[in-house]
Amino acid sequence: MQLKSIVLAASAAATAAALPATDCNQSETFGVVSIHSGSAVQYEPFNAAKSSLFAGLSSQNASCARPKEQFATFYINDGALYLYDKSATPQEFFVDRSGMGQGKIGYTTGAQPAPKNSERQGWSINSDNHLQFGGKDLIACPNSIDGAWSIWAETGVSNPAGNSDCVGIAARVEKTNDPNGCKYTS
Repeated sequence: MQLKSIVLAASAAATAAALPATDCNQSETFGVVSIHSGSAVQYEPFNAAKSSLFAGLSSQNASCARPKEQFATFYINDGALYLYDKSATPQEFFVDRSGMGQGKIGYTTGAQPAPKNSERQGWSINSDNHLQFGGKDLIACPNSIDGAWSIWAETGVSNPAGNSDCVGIAARVEKTNDPNGCKYTS
C-alpha cells in the first residue's frame, strides 16, 4: 500500500495520532505528506534527492531496502532531522534562513559540514502532527524536476529563490514501524 493511500485513509477517518511537540528518536521513524487543500501538492509524499527535499517526486534514485517505495523516511534526534538508514553514515538536514538561503532545506552525508549560514537544529513535530522548523510550517514550490515540488522553510518570503506559485503546507507526519532504509543521492 502506498503512503498516499495510507494518508488518504487516515485523513478520511481522522484517526491520526499526534506526536508530542518535541523530538522523537531514531526508533520513531516517519514519512511525511504535504497538506494544502485544493492544490496539486495535496497528499504528495516527501522525497529526498540531490541533497534537497521534495514532495511528489516519482523517483528518488536512492538505494533502498525496498526500492519500489519512493518516499523518504525520517527521524528527529536532539532537534535535528535525519534520513533513515541502517548504515552508520548519517544524512542530516540543514536549513538556511539567511537572506541568501531564503529557507533552503538540504541535507549532507556523513561528515560533510553544513553550508555557511545554515542551521541543523530546530525541527519538531507539533501537537497537530506537523513537521516544522523553528515552530513554523513549510512551503512547497512547483519544481521543474519531474513535476515535483521543492520544500522550503518559512522565512517570510512567499516565493523563495525566484520560485513562483509557492504555497504554505502542513507537513503531516505518518509514523512507521517498518522503516525503509535508504541511502539518498547527494
